Parts: sequence; C-alpha cells; structure tokens
Amino acid sequence: MKSVQAIPDKIFTLTELKHQVKRWRLTNKKIVFTNGVFDILHEGHIASLSEAAIYGHILIVGINADTSVKRLKGESRPVNNEGSRTLLMASLVMVDAVILFEEDTP
Repeated sequence: MKSVQAIPDKIFTLTELKHQVKRWRLTNKKIVFTNGVFDILHEGHIASLSEAAIYGHILIVGINADTSVKRLKGESRPVNNEGSRTLLMASLVMVDAVILFEEDTP
C-alpha cells in the first residue's frame, strides 16, 4: 500500500513535471495524459481514468484551474476549489502526477 504522505508529492508545477517526465522517459516509461475539470468526482471519472491508465506506465492528469472552470462552466463553478480537486485526484491509485492549467484546454 502506498503512503498517504506521498499524495501531495504527486502534484507538480509545470517546471517540476517537465523534469519528472524526463526521468520517466530515461527509464522507458510510456506516459499517458488526460485532463478535465473533475469538479464532482464520480464513478464515470474513475472508469475513464482507469481506462486511460491501461495505456501506459504513467498517468498524468491535467486539472482545469478555478479561473478556467468559471470560463467554461459559469460563475457558480467549480463546486470544489482547485486545491481540493488536485489533492483528491492525486489520492487516486491509478494517477501518478497531477498538474493544474489555466487555459481552457491544455
């Protein structure tokens, strides 16, 4: 079982993630990327993330930042802030890295 102390270590800045991707590539890891808002996590999200993870050794998930979510879904969103959403995503066993992005699409 993985340690819960490692969960925040799965949340990266762009610079940090670029370095980590280089390390993974040096070990011939196949890297898969997906993204979304993931505001209210549900079983459909778990299914799609699990499916994505099958296609590689490493799954990176991009999360829309709060400002991006408001532009895409309206002023009443997100329900859960970007800190909560990234931490929740990082806690999932199939996810290896999480990164926030401000753009509407990464």
